[in-house]
Amino acid sequence: MVKRRNFWTGICVSLGMLALILDGRTAIDGARQGIELCLRTVIPSLFPFFVLSILLTSSLLGSSLAVLRPLGRLFGMPEGAESLLIPAFLGGYPVGAQNVAAAFRSGQLTKPEAERLLSFCSNAGPAFLFGMVAVVFPRRWMAWALWGIHIAGALFASLLIPGKSAAPVRMTKASPYSPASALTTAIQVMATVCGWVVLFRVLLAFLKRWFFWILPAAVQVAVTGILELSNGCCELLAVADVSARFCICSGILAFGGLCVTMQTMSVTAGLSLKPYFLGKLLQTLFSLALAALMAYGVWLPFGVLSIGALVIKLQKRGSFSGVFGV
Repeated sequence: MVKRRNFWTGICVSLGMLALILDGRTAIDGARQGIELCLRTVIPSLFPFFVLSILLTSSLLGSSLAVLRPLGRLFGMPEGAESLLIPAFLGGYPVGAQNVAAAFRSGQLTKPEAERLLSFCSNAGPAFLFGMVAVVFPRRWMAWALWGIHIAGALFASLLIPGKSAAPVRMTKASPYSPASALTTAIQVMATVCGWVVLFRVLLAFLKRWFFWILPAAVQVAVTGILELSNGCCELLAVADVSARFCICSGILAFGGLCVTMQTMSVTAGLSLKPYFLGKLLQTLFSLALAALMAYGVWLPFGVLSIGALVIKLQKRGSFSGVFGV
């Protein structure tokens, strides 16, 4: 498996180098556009929220909050792990996954527990939704609706990926960040985010030059969001139909994009991502169906329900745990 992965990595790197040699101007233009996007939109929209969310998350993670216990039971979380919901829904990608992996490495969660939590504990945060996504919609309530759909999709995934009953766990109380430490951490996170944004902007520049011209605008935006979430959301204004824009945004927010997937892989070493991918699939299907219901009054849950029924059937047969390790 490792050799195969290294082989395909080498192929991708070689193709990238060839593209840079043959069409360096496109790469330069893409990198310039990525840097401009970061300076004009990504950093001003996200950086203040990152600092505040880091301060909030660090001060509450590990706290025994009675208000979170019903939510923990609703999501089927081990008793005592409810505080992981704070970074899961406030920290943004991939903060939730990083905290789950940290709890596993410290022995607070077993591997099956941690892998199941990955299926719904990695989500877009309010910093991204209200700082960057809201500006592409004519009404503020649409951002609130997208966040509600996003959380409902995570709940849907957690219900269809049930875990085995587990003993209560004791989460270690996190040491609150000082404002200076939060600022430093936010700068590091922001640098990582901007690096991925620029890299995928270069990739998108090549795709637009060679392939995108044959695709409709809505498909271009969807493909862009599948590759990199920030770029996809910034391209949403290219979709004139606000209802279609709302549905596309709901889907790419739930999936997170390949860029977020790579970030998640880097912070969850030692854990299988199969439950994560399954959770993202279920969350994306549910989010698309619910967004279509709100935008068009059309109920499109048949595929979601079919997949849900299949997952439940596999769970009852016991084959689900063998396939996904939860």
